[in-house]
Amino acid sequence: MTNTLYYGDNLHVLREHVADESVDLIYLDPPFNSNANYNILFKSPGGQDSDAQIEAFEDTWHWNASAESAFDEVMKSGNNDAFTLLRAMRDFLGDNDMMAYLAMMAVRLLELRRVLKPTGSLYLHCDPTASHYLKLLLDGVFGPRNFVNEIIWKRSHAHSDSSQGSKHFGRITDTILFYSKGGDDRVWHTLYTPYDQSYIDRDYRRIDEDGRRYRLDNIQGPGGAAKGNPYYEIMGVSRHWRYSKERMDQLIAQGRIVQTREGAVPAYKRYLDEMPGVPVQNIWTDIPVINNRSNEMLPYPTQKPLALLERIIAASSNEGDVVLDPFCGCGTAIHAAHRLGRRWIGIDLTHLAIGLIEKRMTQAFPGIAFEVKGRPQSLEDALDLARRDKHQFELWALSVVEAVPWKGGRKGADTGIDGIIWFKPDGKRSEKAIVEVKGGGTGVKDIGRLAQVMEREGALIGVFLTAQPPTRAMERDAAAVGVWTQEETGRTFPRLQIITLAELFQNKRPQIPWIDTSAARTARREATGKQGTLL
Repeated sequence: MTNTLYYGDNLHVLREHVADESVDLIYLDPPFNSNANYNILFKSPGGQDSDAQIEAFEDTWHWNASAESAFDEVMKSGNNDAFTLLRAMRDFLGDNDMMAYLAMMAVRLLELRRVLKPTGSLYLHCDPTASHYLKLLLDGVFGPRNFVNEIIWKRSHAHSDSSQGSKHFGRITDTILFYSKGGDDRVWHTLYTPYDQSYIDRDYRRIDEDGRRYRLDNIQGPGGAAKGNPYYEIMGVSRHWRYSKERMDQLIAQGRIVQTREGAVPAYKRYLDEMPGVPVQNIWTDIPVINNRSNEMLPYPTQKPLALLERIIAASSNEGDVVLDPFCGCGTAIHAAHRLGRRWIGIDLTHLAIGLIEKRMTQAFPGIAFEVKGRPQSLEDALDLARRDKHQFELWALSVVEAVPWKGGRKGADTGIDGIIWFKPDGKRSEKAIVEVKGGGTGVKDIGRLAQVMEREGALIGVFLTAQPPTRAMERDAAAVGVWTQEETGRTFPRLQIITLAELFQNKRPQIPWIDTSAARTARREATGKQGTLL
């Protein structure tokens, strides 16, 4: 199977493109607060984000015909337990946004169970707003006996939303619900974290002649003769022992049985460097949320740390297994999967998310091969998208040139600005290039209008992305806007640049001296060698 990114509704993609029992591990981090918009935030160099939101899910979780249809599909699914629970929730909640969210999630959870192998597991990441409802839904879909863990992740070491005047404890945790499809037949690898230094200093305080730390463990047989432990003498001491006489003689020959003084009960010499560590429990406090100081930070507000996803993937899958993330956002799950030698499938509803993931993966893993389906891969595809959905076409085109959508990409009155590319011509002060996208007919007036917008906004450069080839008059008027010269290098750049869709597919990009990485961070390049053992 080729690693694949899908643009589109994950319900449709699952049904049309993912076969029964073909996936080993599912991680999903869907929007989970019904009172919030689920945004991709892009910060300007000044740090403002109030007018830079992509409300990717603003129309998704409302009770409407789609929610009613999802409810009916669960009813007809044949999973009576799932529908019984969903119907009871509707009786209790009524037809509101939360109920719409649960209906839309229920029909997707049924599909996710279908594509999961009998040895597979599912991890659903949520917060306390809906975790109790989702756990009931998962009980219905997977069966209550297939519930494995409720994992509590301490996502913040700060005060979170607890502030002066607030009347609640600080909310600093998320919940991860862990279910299997086939019960105890699931893939599982116990993971460990290092011992605390205080524990090492207390229990492994002895050091042998080779400099190895060790502790002495009891080797007497618990329960004595009643438990069938053998009785014999070693080193002048007769006891019931936990080992057979033959095994005890082997350990003595290896120097693993020691007597601290004559007459003392012998003990087992257990070395620290042979111990794996502390088994990971269901409360995770050792993986802090990423922040602006992290090398991982991308322009995505709900981004999760790689270490979090690596722990899940390492515990519940093997190398070569298939990992699926149906709400893949900025791609952390598939990044972690690739890094750990797994195959992967990612699905997302926005072109911006898919574009961000494409960039992230190619930067982190140079030479990586993967397919992108549902996103324009040819001029014909792009023109078709422009005809079908002007707004998504604009967002796709902006993502290709790495522009920040204007006003968060919200639909609204045309202001002559579709996007902004921030750059630093002198390495210090941020400047901007105005981007306008046209999927239909164009003319000289459009070039004049962009020139006026550049003047109004104080933009050094304007970029006109067009589906139609420009006329000679358009090229003439664009050239008349002049050039801008970078003082440090003496290089000149056309102030108003026209780029056609055909040229985009030939890898032509705006001529801009220095993209500002504070607005569009890049992914850290990963080592190409085999990864070390994950704790």
